[in-house]
Amino acid sequence: MAEPIGFVVITGMSGAGKSFAIKCFEDMGYFCVDNLPTTLMPTFADLIARSAQQVHRVALGVDVREGEYLPHLLDAIGELRQRRHQVEVLFVEASDEALVRRYHETRRRHPLGGEGHVLDAIRAERKALAHMREIADRIIDTSALTVHQFRDLLVELYGSPKARAGLQTSLISFGFKHGIPIDADLVFDVRFLPNPHFVDHLRPRDGRDAAVRDFILQHGESQELLRRLQDLLRFLLPAYQREGKAYLTVAVGCTGGRHRSVAVVEELRRFLDDLGFGPNVVHRDLDRE
Repeated sequence: MAEPIGFVVITGMSGAGKSFAIKCFEDMGYFCVDNLPTTLMPTFADLIARSAQQVHRVALGVDVREGEYLPHLLDAIGELRQRRHQVEVLFVEASDEALVRRYHETRRRHPLGGEGHVLDAIRAERKALAHMREIADRIIDTSALTVHQFRDLLVELYGSPKARAGLQTSLISFGFKHGIPIDADLVFDVRFLPNPHFVDHLRPRDGRDAAVRDFILQHGESQELLRRLQDLLRFLLPAYQREGKAYLTVAVGCTGGRHRSVAVVEELRRFLDDLGFGPNVVHRDLDRE
């Protein structure tokens, strides 16, 4: 019997970065096909499995342009899994505001736009893809990500087989004034910690800077917070592993996402590294003015 193939089905909102994601997967060595009719996915998998070319990782792009084929996606995924293939659904999205801005900047027409307003088309597409979002194994919101951050995140998550099987952890620092990360499993608010923003020589720096870190962590409440977070993660991670959970995303927020949240995430990064989890780290709002 042919070896199982690892499939990543990439779907999501038009303008959120699906096409860019497919290019990244191609650069990572995946066999990529965009807008293959969903009903042909099992047949395509059989052809790949019998091919003389050894293909172990495949990325398939699926979006609202599938039209009448779109409702059959769940059935196609079920057939792939019945044939022992591994399938993960990645849903890429962004806020309405971000999508409208991107369409205005590129002057491209939305697939559902017709002669109407782009915002109406975006809302119609979001409704049409609601079920696909529900079945997604992973959701990435690109609203606040640069293309470089998005690429780095994809490479970290999908670039090579994980050296350590099991739970994959991610840490995100963010600013509450820019919104809470939509894909977070746990969210912690560190706005009660001393704020380097009000110290003139620390304001231009960020939470990765040693002086900023020392300013934040020298206070008793900061040390107590870290101890409690570490105890919580030390308790939760093995429990999540036993339950078979594949991903855990922990978000830490301060006001702007430059100082306190970044410093705390960096401390948690070292803690999880020591535990052997090797988290992916994203400082979402670090480059904002």
